[in-house]
Amino acid sequence: MLKKTEKVLHYIVEVVEIIIAIITLCAMLYLLFTEVAKIFAPDFAVNEHLADSKHFLESILGIVIGLEFVSMLVDFTPANVLEVLVLAISRHVIINHTDPVSTIVCVVCIAGLFAVKRFLIPKEDLKKVISSNLKHQEKQ
Repeated sequence: MLKKTEKVLHYIVEVVEIIIAIITLCAMLYLLFTEVAKIFAPDFAVNEHLADSKHFLESILGIVIGLEFVSMLVDFTPANVLEVLVLAISRHVIINHTDPVSTIVCVVCIAGLFAVKRFLIPKEDLKKVISSNLKHQEKQ
């Protein structure tokens, strides 16, 4: 029963991630079109609410991190925890355009998380995560 619930939750999270990816792609294409239109036609009327990419990215990345957090809670492994941390730090770098020192510190943190994943997490744990992801993708 518990394994079936885990599979259902993983499936729901993956479907929502795919939907979010499609919505994000469409929104980014729209934003690209509006920016190109502004370049070639400066008087092109654009709804500023729709063209606010920072707010859009904040919400989408917040949802993605939440989905990964749910996935981590369902299958609690060190690799999943590190994945959520990498996503959270990446969101901070993308959304918050702070000083260069802060950006460098975030990049070093991400590199450190990858080093932890590479050198400190046992290979068996990583193989379990990779094999479970591959098995789940093969079933689709």
